[in-house]
Amino acid sequence: MAEAAELQGMGHSPARRWLRRRASLLAGAPLLAGLLAGTATPAAHAAAEATGSRTVDVSLDTISPSAPVKGDTLTISGTVTNEGKKTITDAQVDLRVGPPLSGRTAIDDAAKRSSDASGDVAPVGGKYKVSFPKLASGISQDFTLSVPVSKLGLDEEGVYQLGVSLTGQTSTARYDQVLGIQRTFLPWQPEATDKRTQLTYLWPLISSAHLSAETGSDDQQTPVFTNDDLAQEFAPGGRLEQMVSLGNQLPVTWVIDPDLLATADAMTRKYRVKSGNSTVEGKNQALATAWLNALEKAVQGRKVVALPFGDPDLASLAHRGVHVSGALSHLQPATDVAWKTVDTILHVKPSVDFAWPVDGAIDPSIVDVATSAGAHKVITRSDSLQDNLSYTPSAARPIGGGTTAVVADTRLSTAFQADMAEAADSTLAVQKFLAQSLALTLQEPENQRSVVVAPQRMPTATQAQSMARALHGLDPERWTQPSDLIAAAAAKPDADATTKVPSSSRYPKKLRAQELPTPAFLEIKDTQDRLDSFKAILSAPDRVDAPFGNAIDRAMSASWRGNPAGAKPYRDTVDAYLEGLTAEVQLIKKSVLTLSGRSATIPVTVQNQLLQGVGKLVLRLKSDNPTRLKIDDSRTVAERPIKIDGGHSQSVKFTGAGNANGPVLVTAQLYTVDGKPYGEPMAFQVRVSEITPTVMLVIAGGVLLLALAGVKMYSRRKRTAARKEAAEAPLTQDAFGTDGSAGNARDTQEPGSTRGAGDTDPGQPSDPGPDTGPESADPSDTGEKVDR
Repeated sequence: MAEAAELQGMGHSPARRWLRRRASLLAGAPLLAGLLAGTATPAAHAAAEATGSRTVDVSLDTISPSAPVKGDTLTISGTVTNEGKKTITDAQVDLRVGPPLSGRTAIDDAAKRSSDASGDVAPVGGKYKVSFPKLASGISQDFTLSVPVSKLGLDEEGVYQLGVSLTGQTSTARYDQVLGIQRTFLPWQPEATDKRTQLTYLWPLISSAHLSAETGSDDQQTPVFTNDDLAQEFAPGGRLEQMVSLGNQLPVTWVIDPDLLATADAMTRKYRVKSGNSTVEGKNQALATAWLNALEKAVQGRKVVALPFGDPDLASLAHRGVHVSGALSHLQPATDVAWKTVDTILHVKPSVDFAWPVDGAIDPSIVDVATSAGAHKVITRSDSLQDNLSYTPSAARPIGGGTTAVVADTRLSTAFQADMAEAADSTLAVQKFLAQSLALTLQEPENQRSVVVAPQRMPTATQAQSMARALHGLDPERWTQPSDLIAAAAAKPDADATTKVPSSSRYPKKLRAQELPTPAFLEIKDTQDRLDSFKAILSAPDRVDAPFGNAIDRAMSASWRGNPAGAKPYRDTVDAYLEGLTAEVQLIKKSVLTLSGRSATIPVTVQNQLLQGVGKLVLRLKSDNPTRLKIDDSRTVAERPIKIDGGHSQSVKFTGAGNANGPVLVTAQLYTVDGKPYGEPMAFQVRVSEITPTVMLVIAGGVLLLALAGVKMYSRRKRTAARKEAAEAPLTQDAFGTDGSAGNARDTQEPGSTRGAGDTDPGQPSDPGPDTGPESADPSDTGEKVDR
């Protein structure tokens, strides 16, 4: 739209004057064509009737300099490949320079026809060509063309279309024809413009989530990474290494996700990496340290913008998360953590006043969410906040409520989104970027404007290299000069630029389809609620607050767009790990408990397997049938405070009073001090068995009878022992004299008595004495077994 009236917007620029001169030439073109028609050669006919079919692929690998000045020699190198089935003879590579293009839209249109072989201009000719006698099918040949700029016919400043073609003959067409061509753009601004465009280029340092919520149990809380992929990005030639090393040499504004810094910082120390169901030791501390050191050096004295921690998906929050309680409450803490993280690790003071929705697409709800955490500036894009002007206005413009929209230029911002792995693709993208930037300046050369470029969030290494080449092409500062995002946001707005935020219906469907779904935010809410309850009982809640809080922020990251297969497992893993930790504080299950009598103690054990103490918990015990069984004389619920050191258990005792026989279901449940249930309830059965007075009388009678029987047995044994002692006294006097001397111990037989051999008189002195003394009536010693 801004280019719909670009020709009118050119004013009296040199390009406009060139167009007027061309008009007079075009007016005589029909007459000239008629004069030449009768004498045209077959080769000329072939060129005029070319269909645009491409037999030869022409790739342009380098163009140097990318924006020449007077006195330069333009050098173009590349490759021609015969993709046809026939051998090409008399092949010739030529350089062709077309007329200057009239504006940014004309550049877009020309880019769509970059390989069209029809209707092209004449080659430069002369010695500025490369010839190949034969180019067989499937064969490639390298070429290099070097042409003094003075031979190109660049009379006026502007953007020229530049083409490299291959002409030749085949066995079926014995005349010269254009068999392949590749067009690009050549910006020509030999002198600096009076009003150079202020150009701000954002240089994003953003990555996907690599750090889990899990940490070690040691004092250092050794972090656990989901993977070790960052090592490849930090290594020489890796994506993030290239972003830092290239950005260090460029006039850019650094836009950083603090989560990347925190992850890299954690990687500089001892860390572990998940591997199946276990973890292995991480070994890439040196790479992370080197990368952080290089980044810290690169950002000194530069403008740094910190996004909220984890780079939350603002559009997903605005469209889906807003319907889930508490979803938006994460933004302010994420912003607070962002500032502290950048300041601590990089030792620079970042700006946290900018919000950057995905692809700069906005609607009123996105703006509201973006500014809810304190940001007053929203980075959007010109394909979202569209203008209907003949020129590109400055980026800054007020959109109400004290909010400034910083509108990045879409053409420049998307210039390097394609695959830049091939040198030819990179060269074409660089030349088009430079051409668009010059055309933008020439729209209104007397009106200096401030333009912002916001590229893709995570450029590849080759994309970053192409971006750097383009910015180095602007180093001479002939039509642009570098600026920064803070200055661009503060620039004077264009009075004619639109300030109306597009409606929600205009939000791109493709982007909406990539958003995090509402169920994702519900899962995040459940995890946050669980975390809040867990922290409330811990003696050192900070040990879980940061790891899990950061992981929850990562779960809302814009990096999950287009990756639902990775987003949900990450959320599930965080929640499952937290659930496992909370289950370390639990009630030990009980078997059936029998309560005999009117009252007894009911013990309940609470176990804490965490390494830190827990408190601020209450254990409540409830009887489902208070009529049959009361707990602590309460008709409702009895409770006890809980405080347990790490690695210990606590047995909590309640008093149960039974009033009637039968089973009763009792439920134990832990609660936080604010009344929220903690963990799962534990139910067990108590069997109440009440003992009646009659039963007590029967038991008492039985005990009395046993006591009487014992007394009777004791008396009988005592009398028996006394009789035995009296019977043994005469025997002792016969065996010993009164003076104590031993008497005759011989066995004599009295007259009239008879005794057979082997008979023994129990009263004779020769009988052996008892081996134990008489039983004592005294109580037995402790541990002695007494038979009664």
